[in-house]
Amino acid sequence: MTALIILIDQIISLYVYTLFAYVIISWLVALRIVNPWQPFVRMATNFLGRIHEPLLSRVRRFMPDLGGIDISPVILLLAAEFFRNIINGLAG
Repeated sequence: MTALIILIDQIISLYVYTLFAYVIISWLVALRIVNPWQPFVRMATNFLGRIHEPLLSRVRRFMPDLGGIDISPVILLLAAEFFRNIINGLAG
C-alpha cells in the first residue's frame, strides 16, 4: 500500500511540475519571447496542452470572468496539492 501511495504522490508531483512548465511556456509565447512556430516550442505546447487543458477547462467553467487574468492554473495547483496532502495523510 505504501508503494502505491508513493507512486500517486510522484505522479501528482510530475503533474505539478508540468503545469508550471505549461504556464511558463504559455507566458513566453504570449509575451512573444518565444516563437510559437518553432518545432520544439509547438511540440511542447501541444503536449502540455493535451495533458492540462482538460482539467483547466473544467476549472474555467466555474471561475468568474476576471478580464484577462486566468487563475485556473492556480486553482488546479491548489487542488493537486490538497489531493497530495490527503494521500500523504493516508500514508500515516
